Amino acid sequence: MSSGPALHTGSPAALRPWVARLEGGLAWAVEVPAALLVLADIGVLFSGVVARYLLHTALLWSDELASLLFIWLAMLGSVIALRRGEHMRMTALVGKAGPGTRALFEAVALAASLAYLAMVIWPACQYAQDQLPVSTPAMEISDAWRAAALPVGVALMGLFGVLRLLRNTPLRQIVQAALLVGAVVGAFWWAGPWFEDLGRLNLLIFFVGVAGGCVLAGIPIAFAFGLATLGYLALSTSMPLGVVVGRMDEGMSHLILLAVPLFVFLGLLIEMTGMARAMIAFLAGLLGHVRGGLSYVLIGAMYLVSGISGSKAADMAAIAPALFPEMKQRGARPGDLVALLSATGAQTETVPPSLVLITIGSVTGVSIAALFTGGLLPAAVLGALLCAVVWRRYRHEDLSQVRRTPRAEVARLFVVALPALALPFVIRAAVVEGVATATEVSTIGIAYSVLAGLLIYRQFHWRRLLPMLIDTACLSGAILLIIGTATGMAWGLTQSGFSRWLAELMTGLPGGAPVFLAVSVLAFMVLGSVLEGIPAIVLFGPLLFPIARQLGVHEVHYAMVVVLSMGLGLFAPPLGVGYYAACAIGRVHPDEGIRPILGYLLALLVGTAIVAAVPWLSLGFL
Repeated sequence: MSSGPALHTGSPAALRPWVARLEGGLAWAVEVPAALLVLADIGVLFSGVVARYLLHTALLWSDELASLLFIWLAMLGSVIALRRGEHMRMTALVGKAGPGTRALFEAVALAASLAYLAMVIWPACQYAQDQLPVSTPAMEISDAWRAAALPVGVALMGLFGVLRLLRNTPLRQIVQAALLVGAVVGAFWWAGPWFEDLGRLNLLIFFVGVAGGCVLAGIPIAFAFGLATLGYLALSTSMPLGVVVGRMDEGMSHLILLAVPLFVFLGLLIEMTGMARAMIAFLAGLLGHVRGGLSYVLIGAMYLVSGISGSKAADMAAIAPALFPEMKQRGARPGDLVALLSATGAQTETVPPSLVLITIGSVTGVSIAALFTGGLLPAAVLGALLCAVVWRRYRHEDLSQVRRTPRAEVARLFVVALPALALPFVIRAAVVEGVATATEVSTIGIAYSVLAGLLIYRQFHWRRLLPMLIDTACLSGAILLIIGTATGMAWGLTQSGFSRWLAELMTGLPGGAPVFLAVSVLAFMVLGSVLEGIPAIVLFGPLLFPIARQLGVHEVHYAMVVVLSMGLGLFAPPLGVGYYAACAIGRVHPDEGIRPILGYLLALLVGTAIVAAVPWLSLGFL
């Protein structure tokens, strides 16, 4: 899943002046505090590391303050994402419609999001009010200061949603979208008495029918999950809707998820400081004279950069512009380039600090340090198989015009790249040696990158800092809102007895652990192509990981199989939106890469099967 295009049907020149002024002023009032919250969380967590490791003094309030700031960051980031139209959504089907139909669907997607926000605003206010008498243990302030982020964020999203609708959509389409969404909501409300007697069939209606229909219609995933959960609770149970807000808060408040915005910012930072370019220049000098050498560089660079940024789009955007021009000059076809770029995106899904691994640790309780350690070798195995495909395809490449980089120049490039190459090892060592937790270690990487940019690479563009912080808040908010609403949906599934039924079904499969792993590979390939990793993990991780343990499958081993399978689905055409993101970054039409990617996908599937069959590849270094 990827961010869909902005819900835009009009011309910027036709903006109503008062709407433009109001939205611009409100945007500044939201974006600057969100950027400051990112900086504040970095400062609070880094202070905790320094105090504990260097001063041998624990800051008892640091985690508590970081958690308070974090929920505000998540909600304000969600507001920015809604204003920009960057909440994750599936646009494959909507994009195939004609211009008029597509514009109507865009308006419906925004109207449905507003309907969800309208339904959840009062429960959010009640939830914040209920937290008034609750005091935080370290800072001894009311927890309402933290919980108030939920109603404030919901209200601001609703306001920006209305402004975007007025700004971008003709009045006729606004009325059509409102009537269509209102008719659907009214029909479900009118049929409410029938749902009470349907039992488990309601799970199919709401969590498959409503959620799936909303996703396919282009409604952002977070709001699709929220609408399905609200509908299920309101129409088929007697549970108060405030429970949904509590579960959202629980899903978004895990301190380990603080690693999401911090690693996103770290990924932007290594690109801005020139560290990514230094690594790529060294690898190109080392292998540029070999047949298919720059393809090997692409595989190696994605492995290294994925180990730093944690954001797949940032990885591809950092590498493709540096390598693609030279590869095209050597005769590589654009379709081959985006095919390999997309395949390396799937290959490196387990390279720490993967956001999907962080999410798995958050929702299943698996050790983040163990996941980071276990993810290195499986990605290397898949990388070796991709290299085998590259060798076969480029074994007859003409390199007569390619100059071999002198060894002295390679050595110089290595010295220049050494600080950048060392960063993934610094991050891993800090976690393994206990210097910092998996959440805090990103602040060490940020401090390291800032120093490297200022003192070594002499590249640090201060004017880019604020936009980078705002982009960090925006992407993090989009991710975290999905985690919040998916946590609510997962809770609803659990309360309905679905988890017990799924456990009985999966444990009853003939063949034990091998069959369970094979079914999991197929299931998560499909889920990866439709939902992407994070929402799929939040929904199904708490259900399937206990089953894996019951069947004797180590949780780290199972995590690697699941993540690689989802990566296959995410980056495989025709549904995998990661593939289309790679095409957009490489500026290549998607049709050109479909044939070349088949061989790479086969190599990835074989590699995933090997990782599933050989647990040592995931557990050998634990």
